[in-house]
Amino acid sequence: MGMGTSIFVIRWINFISMLLAIAVICFGVWMGTHRDSCRKTLTLPVLGLGLLILVVSLIGLIGACKNISLLLWIYLGLLCLILVAISVFTVLAFIITNNGSGHTTAGLRYKEYQLKDYSSWFLKQLNNTRNWERLKSCVVKSDDCNKLPKKYKTIKQYKAATLTPIEAGCCRPPSECGYPPINASFYDLSFHPIGKNHDCERYRNSRAIKCYNCDSCKAGVAQYMKTEWRVVAIFNIILFVVLLIIYFIGCCARRKAARNRLQKI
Repeated sequence: MGMGTSIFVIRWINFISMLLAIAVICFGVWMGTHRDSCRKTLTLPVLGLGLLILVVSLIGLIGACKNISLLLWIYLGLLCLILVAISVFTVLAFIITNNGSGHTTAGLRYKEYQLKDYSSWFLKQLNNTRNWERLKSCVVKSDDCNKLPKKYKTIKQYKAATLTPIEAGCCRPPSECGYPPINASFYDLSFHPIGKNHDCERYRNSRAIKCYNCDSCKAGVAQYMKTEWRVVAIFNIILFVVLLIIYFIGCCARRKAARNRLQKI
């Protein structure tokens, strides 16, 4: 690839990334004005990501268009820091999400999850009272548990269902409790729990309580977070490769700007 081609490519890549940054910032502003507290927690990271992409894109675009070597050096330096940050986060994400998996139960098509199976980082976050109250409010507001009777109108349908980790952990008692289901959201609690799991005592049929204070609910949230982190980690790998290509193109553009400057001297 020639130097002129490198300059041309980097101009258009940064122009497109600027449009992307504006879209991300607008989305972050919308999240900030939304009443849902679950989405509000992501406002600052989304706005920060959008602003970072915008600043780096502007520096790269100006440096490439004007052949300003200093700006291209700054652009490459920031891009290098972003690449390092992405690689560190991706490695940590895979380490944190390495533990934890569901347990199969006879007669059920979905898995049940145990909090002890997950990494110490997840345990620390979920056992923190403030963090869990916030996450629990998000689960309650999602209304997933109250939607189950509408999705599964008979016990046969409910037992044959493939529940999500949050539905399996937060909307029902663990199977080892032995409570027979009356429908998808109501269990006969008159039976004495078979297992010694403390979640059996925490579960209630009340729509406001369910198993939201159970360790199984925390495990379901941990499994959901694990899946989300894995998706982000995979996306980061793709993003890392793309940014690495842009970084090499930027190096070519910087060398061209420096050479043109020497020729003028």
